[in-house]
Amino acid sequence: MGSGQVTSSEPFAFQGKHITVAGLGVSGVPAAKVLHGLGAIVTVVNDGADERARAQAAELEALGITVRLGDGDTLPEGSELIVTAPGWKPDKPLFAAARDAGLEIWGDVELAWRLRGPDAAPWLAVTGTNGKTTTVQMLASILEAAGLRTAAVGNIGVSLLDAVLGEERYDVLAVELSSYQLHWAPSLRAHSAAVLNLAPDHLDWHGSMEAYAADKGRIYEGNQIACVYNVADKATEDLVREADVEEGCRAIGFTLGTPGPSQLGVVEGILVDRAFVENRQKNAQELAEVADVNPPAPHNIANALAAAALARAYGVPAKAVRDGLRAFTPDAHRIAHVADVDGVAYVDDSKATNTHAAEASLAAYEPIVWIAGGLAKGAVFDELVTKSARRLRGAVLIGADRALIREALARHAPEVPVVDLDRTDTGAMLQAVQEAQRLAQPGDTVLLAPACASMDMFTNYNKRGDAFAEAVRELGAGT
Repeated sequence: MGSGQVTSSEPFAFQGKHITVAGLGVSGVPAAKVLHGLGAIVTVVNDGADERARAQAAELEALGITVRLGDGDTLPEGSELIVTAPGWKPDKPLFAAARDAGLEIWGDVELAWRLRGPDAAPWLAVTGTNGKTTTVQMLASILEAAGLRTAAVGNIGVSLLDAVLGEERYDVLAVELSSYQLHWAPSLRAHSAAVLNLAPDHLDWHGSMEAYAADKGRIYEGNQIACVYNVADKATEDLVREADVEEGCRAIGFTLGTPGPSQLGVVEGILVDRAFVENRQKNAQELAEVADVNPPAPHNIANALAAAALARAYGVPAKAVRDGLRAFTPDAHRIAHVADVDGVAYVDDSKATNTHAAEASLAAYEPIVWIAGGLAKGAVFDELVTKSARRLRGAVLIGADRALIREALARHAPEVPVVDLDRTDTGAMLQAVQEAQRLAQPGDTVLLAPACASMDMFTNYNKRGDAFAEAVRELGAGT
């Protein structure tokens, strides 16, 4: 792990500066308002000009902010800084023009970081392909159990700008960061940070797996106390090795196995810490029981260990880890038990929208009737099916790209019975659940872990999960 003195970014004088905000939406509108309030001369550019964009533009124009709809590619004359919505791709012509002009490009996270006051709360930051939101919520629950004033913020839906500029004073923030946000946050320096896992995702945005991993790895830059990595995912440890951190910052691993020194892990059903203890060569601190983790699926135990590592890096006592994990309730549609019908468990993991998430979900149960399919987003399913084949009682496939999963099952699990539903209407999920019930035997789990996005059939993964739960309730009502 490289080390070097990290200097804080230079203060930026906003008064009178010509600042271009790229994109409206959930981050652009607040950023424009904040910058305007700081005395900047703000121009907002936006690709689209739909009804929502026009309404947002009218709101900003009423404040005296210039908005240019339908042209997000041209750099406004006189621009001195670009503040972008995180989702705008790095290859946009606007950014090429900004770089040619020698301008900095910040995201909303970078803006929040630069606007923190001198006594600002440190950030405990989390990224990874899967598990970010759950881990950050667990972390916030642990910090609260320790009596600390905290909030789960960032990509989780609570604006970092609100957290940084609001009246409430925090001791420490639990911060979820996406690869997009990290790409546009060059001066971010966390107290401690974790990369939970790395699997191909958003490659159309980043351009390559290497670029995606590099953006995730930015979260470790300048860490002060701990860079937390996944022992089972070597790529996360490699990112720690490449990071330039504060002198004395440590690499801390988490593992579902027995932990070595400077690791957290599991011993006989107990979550233990061999990192933040006296004489870690010989000693371990019990933190919680596996049964304290809700749900105690393997990937969720890994999330809990990562959250515990960050909390311990901040100095939280062991009792708060246990109490915080016990108090934590996961969000809906994340490996949520819906009901038992005729001895079969029905589990909703609609949030498993990529193969990596679905693999973790499938690893938590056996035997399984798997409901899968949707929009593949360029994913391939051979590795997922190969790893999960022995657990499958059957599969029910829905959605636009279900043929890709059907073909992978034919190649790697030809003995598994497959039902292919060629319909996308609102009744499709009910039929999928009925077919799954027909395939299942008492003791089995019917698992919605689609490994695909939902937008071909549903507004979002929440609606897909709701449809599954409603279908299961119909089954139960009929028994």
